[in-house]
Amino acid sequence: MRPTVRPPAVAGAFYPAARERLESDVRGYLATADPVELDFQLKVLVVPHAGLVYSGPVAASGYRLLPACTNLHRIVMLGPSHYVWFSGLALPGVDYLETPLGDVAVDGSGAADVLKSPLVVDSPAAHEREHSLEVQLPFLQVVAPGIPVIPMLTGDGDPFDVADVVEPLLDDETLLLVSSDLSHYHDYETARRLDAETVRALERCDAGALERESACGRTGIQAALHIAERRGYRMQTLDMRNSGDTAGPYDRVVGYGTFAFGD
Repeated sequence: MRPTVRPPAVAGAFYPAARERLESDVRGYLATADPVELDFQLKVLVVPHAGLVYSGPVAASGYRLLPACTNLHRIVMLGPSHYVWFSGLALPGVDYLETPLGDVAVDGSGAADVLKSPLVVDSPAAHEREHSLEVQLPFLQVVAPGIPVIPMLTGDGDPFDVADVVEPLLDDETLLLVSSDLSHYHDYETARRLDAETVRALERCDAGALERESACGRTGIQAALHIAERRGYRMQTLDMRNSGDTAGPYDRVVGYGTFAFGD
């Protein structure tokens, strides 16, 4: 049977469609991101998912850490579904995810394991137009080439249940990558205040303090916080800005943050 592939949905919109330009942009974001050091082993990374010209500089501060994760063999991805409603979690039901940089393999055995849960379905339709996971792939192809992924979109569901599905996958060779922007379409100062409140909730591992408006990937972040609390992970803010700081106007901004958890 021929491998199945999810083609890119937002190449040429959220990031360049030309291979050389895309790789150059990603490497540029990585090169200009402020270097950070962790005093713990990286287990969970939260990154934004807007068009790369907006969120790429912020996400890069986290992706810079991955080349040092020499034991990394798998990445579990959680991102919100912006276009299709469903309950629980949705896999793309394919063998590969395509970008202009090539194909990223889906970890078939890991996908089969999570499909044993009644909360998880294969839904190519949910993934067809979705950007929240796709915009992470070019970074992964540059900093963690060849590492397979388990890409899951979050729908309507309890973050505790999502954590219960995801946590058994998280061995010492697996990273949990959560894709989420923060506040949406406030003026610059309001966004900074709201996003600072969200960061304080993350620092406390207080999933219940996050409102629907705090983050579009709230379910994934809350699930990560439940896992972090269970495992005693520490948290570090790597970067927090908004579109007014990167490439947009100040009157209607989207918040971006990159956060690391580990032990």
